[in-house]
Amino acid sequence: MDKKKKEQTEQSSMKKKKKNQNDKSKSIHDILPLDLIHIILLRVPIRHLARLRCVSKLWCSLISDPDFAESHFHHSPVSTNSCISIGKSGMAYSVDLDALFSDGNDALREVSPPFYKTQPYVVKVLGSCRGSILFVRDPNFVVWNPLTGSSKLISYSHIDSRCKRQFFSRYCNFLLYGFGYDASQDDYLVVVAWQDMNNHDHFDCFSMRTNSWIDFDAALPKPLFSFGSDSTGFFLNDAIHWVQLSPAYRDVILIFDLKERTFSMISKPEQLVMSACSYPRLALLGGCLALYGCNYDSCSTDIWVMKEYKVHSSWTLYQIPCKFFQPLCLSSNGDIIGKGNDSLETGFYMYNLREERLQCIKSPYFSGNYFVSEPVYTESRH
Repeated sequence: MDKKKKEQTEQSSMKKKKKNQNDKSKSIHDILPLDLIHIILLRVPIRHLARLRCVSKLWCSLISDPDFAESHFHHSPVSTNSCISIGKSGMAYSVDLDALFSDGNDALREVSPPFYKTQPYVVKVLGSCRGSILFVRDPNFVVWNPLTGSSKLISYSHIDSRCKRQFFSRYCNFLLYGFGYDASQDDYLVVVAWQDMNNHDHFDCFSMRTNSWIDFDAALPKPLFSFGSDSTGFFLNDAIHWVQLSPAYRDVILIFDLKERTFSMISKPEQLVMSACSYPRLALLGGCLALYGCNYDSCSTDIWVMKEYKVHSSWTLYQIPCKFFQPLCLSSNGDIIGKGNDSLETGFYMYNLREERLQCIKSPYFSGNYFVSEPVYTESRH
């Protein structure tokens, strides 16, 4: 009887061992259906997806698919505030701004944009929308998705040859830039404003869906200033927003609705117009429009946030005790994260609104230019 039990035990042990060996030989694709793997990946935070692309060729193919990027945008439970940094060596990094101040080890990863190892001054960010970034690198615009790695070159040579202003860097010939999404047409649009030799303003658009340039039949409310600084637009609430140095637009934010194809304007706060804050610039903070600039009287940065869209009375002032501060986003705790310069040393800063305390992170990785897109990978749900 003991002998029989011993044989049964040995047989059972051999079966378990064989089963374990078979299980080890199986891949995850043998255990989980492909549809389930796809659903799981859609819920993985963006900063981990780059590593998961290395698991297998199948996973890499799934994550790199443009349709996956669109689905991930819709399924992502929270927004990811990230930016692209290009250092002096030409190396490019994706910086998770939230993780930077909570888990620095998981905040930085190297990426390979279409201009990999290009010096920072050669390219310039012009906008972002639904996970894609618009860059300019003469003589083309470049639309790049960091998640899939896909990119598209858009030539603007036919416009450049007709521009009134002629600079060494041809993208400076344009007066306004913008990048947004028209939900009614399921189309990503690149828009530019420029002035021809006869001082006529033009407003043109490149449609990603039709792969062609369109001359918008939309008149600007006021003439643009032909010698003003280039203005990068911010996409929010189905529209692109700009601030312009032209005297005609000194007191307002210019808006173009991508669906209605119409212009409108929002007044800036009167205190900002009358203050010592020179040349305010536009930003997005937590899904709200914001204006910021250096206040030379107080040696600080004034940030005006429009808490309710197009409600003038909702403008709210915050003063950051840093003379040169560029707000990038709101953290998950509602603090302002930005790029600052203190004693000629550049770094990322977080301003705690409750404690009125400024925290800085300096790193050799961040010594170059910062191509900022708020947010790069997913937008706020506001």
